[in-house]
Amino acid sequence: MCGIAGIVNYSVRPDAEMVNRMLSRISYRGPDESGVYSSAQAAIGNVRLSIIDLSTGQQPMTDVNKRYWIVYNGELFNHIELRRELEAKGYGFHTHSDTEVVMQLYACYGEQALPKMNGQYVFAIWDTHKKEMFIARDRVGIRPLFYHYNQGEFSFGSEIKTLFENPRIKPSLNNEALSQVYTFWTAITPHTVFNDILELSPGHWMKVNSSGVRVQKYWELRFDQPNQSIKSIDEAAEAFGELFEDAVKLRLRADVEVAAYLSGGIDSSITTAYIKKLEPHVLNTFSIGFQEDEFDETNYQLEAARYLNTNHHSIKCSSKEIAEAFPRVVNLCETPVIRTAPTPMYLLSRLVRSNNIKVVITGEGADEMLAGYNIFKESEIRRFWAKQPNSAYRPLLLRKLYPYLPQMKTASPTMLKLFFGFKLEDTDNPFYSHLLRWNNAEHIKKHFHPNVKSSLNSFDPFAALQKNLPDGFNTWHSLAKAQWLETSVFMSGYLLSSQGDRMAMGNSVEGRYPFLDYRVIEFCASLPPKYKLNGLNEKYLLKKLIKGKIPDSILNRSKQAYRAPIASTFLGEQAPSYIKELLNAESIEHVGIFNSSSVLPMLEKMRQTPRTSEVENMLLTSLVSTHLLYQQFIGQKPAPLTPENILKSNIITE
Repeated sequence: MCGIAGIVNYSVRPDAEMVNRMLSRISYRGPDESGVYSSAQAAIGNVRLSIIDLSTGQQPMTDVNKRYWIVYNGELFNHIELRRELEAKGYGFHTHSDTEVVMQLYACYGEQALPKMNGQYVFAIWDTHKKEMFIARDRVGIRPLFYHYNQGEFSFGSEIKTLFENPRIKPSLNNEALSQVYTFWTAITPHTVFNDILELSPGHWMKVNSSGVRVQKYWELRFDQPNQSIKSIDEAAEAFGELFEDAVKLRLRADVEVAAYLSGGIDSSITTAYIKKLEPHVLNTFSIGFQEDEFDETNYQLEAARYLNTNHHSIKCSSKEIAEAFPRVVNLCETPVIRTAPTPMYLLSRLVRSNNIKVVITGEGADEMLAGYNIFKESEIRRFWAKQPNSAYRPLLLRKLYPYLPQMKTASPTMLKLFFGFKLEDTDNPFYSHLLRWNNAEHIKKHFHPNVKSSLNSFDPFAALQKNLPDGFNTWHSLAKAQWLETSVFMSGYLLSSQGDRMAMGNSVEGRYPFLDYRVIEFCASLPPKYKLNGLNEKYLLKKLIKGKIPDSILNRSKQAYRAPIASTFLGEQAPSYIKELLNAESIEHVGIFNSSSVLPMLEKMRQTPRTSEVENMLLTSLVSTHLLYQQFIGQKPAPLTPENILKSNIITE
């Protein structure tokens, strides 16, 4: 995995040294090598984390005719098979890298190469004949790409901070995007929280030429194409097992050691079990726990490691460690976050890197594709309850959810109605499954500064999401609609970024996700809903497949959402000094996003209360992360790069 950056300008020769400085801002994404290609219209560069073809995979890379130049961030897992296909067509290769396969695929098929690619990637190819840049992003957005286009100059980079190295691009926060973040946990693609900075949406490609910028979708997640060949749950489990094993096998391809995360849940355990089946030698696994018991899953992690016979490494983190690392985490995320959960993932990848490992396989994607999250069950229970909204018994089913939350065990019907009854009977709403979660997040916006509220008077955060819904969405099964929203909004916009790519690459570690192999995704989306959520039994198909392959105690345990402490992190006795600097009336008013007269009494109440609510915790994290983001990118601005921090890249000039 790597980082890329570049500039296209048809009026003025792009500054190759600026591209090198852009890359220097994200050198942690590729500490092994760096390089820049410079021509009259384009300058593109790469920082490389070498994983495949360590000796000859340097970038930027060109073909034998020097027509195409590529910079690439990602992995093409089926590069061996595609290389054979291209060689049969007469294409030659001078390296063993997947980067060259991507470039030759584009040379052969143009944008029609993308459906052939099984991987996680962003790449940019400069065509010296057409004087045109082609950029593409993987189907679900595992790897990021941001860009800015103004007055004929197009700039792009793997992280937003690369763009701000250009003095013509000034950072400022976008209130409408912030409103989306405090609703959906993420800005709705292609928007970011910064004005005039967009992302290339997952499953899209773009071309940049003298006529401007053209963006086009090449893949979308759909749940309305049923698999006609699967006749039973047993057939589905067998077919899924074969697909998943091949997905794991492809993701073991590397010229460096591959390790795995063990979270103590089903997904990482079964992923590790398949790795051990395919490669039974020593496997290093990693996990993180918490000193606060409410969040800790260490016992399950250790049990899985013993059962699967791995060489396990684990750490426990404290609220103090989370607080200390949080500013770095916000800098990597480049967006406000509503929970502290990304921080332990950053600490975990640091543990991985300290053991000289660059690649880990993880279980992300299983909950989305196989209906593992409680939000899917919550939605179905609410729909059942909505048929008899005055029932005293139907809301009691909600007690079966979130058993790890102490307040849920004794919740009365009245309390359940208060918490889960929001828009109960609005079952035709396309966003029904997520209305409750998004309403909880929206409480944050009640504390906006009056000026921000005024600027958002006519703004509807749901309008942008409505535009992104697939054709026929309202005709889909209720579970299918919930899965699409969870996958396309939460997973692609938040999870794979703020807890995935950014936290791993911050420590120069690449994550790989077999459940997000596009074949696995499309297969799961084609199955009947009851194969995934059977009554209130989540991941029904996966559990059927893996019985006997992982410990029964893990197989049968209740789903526990991954969370990290918040109130003790920012308001505890050991809270770092930066919290006081950020959360005082003067600072809050200076940033101007939140209203100090509203949030300060709430913070004082939280300090005096032994147990804080989820909504209060989300507001607290939003406050701290928003102010850190403002401070790092707008208020104090990043310090200029020193000569020692500027990469000594090889610059190829034409």
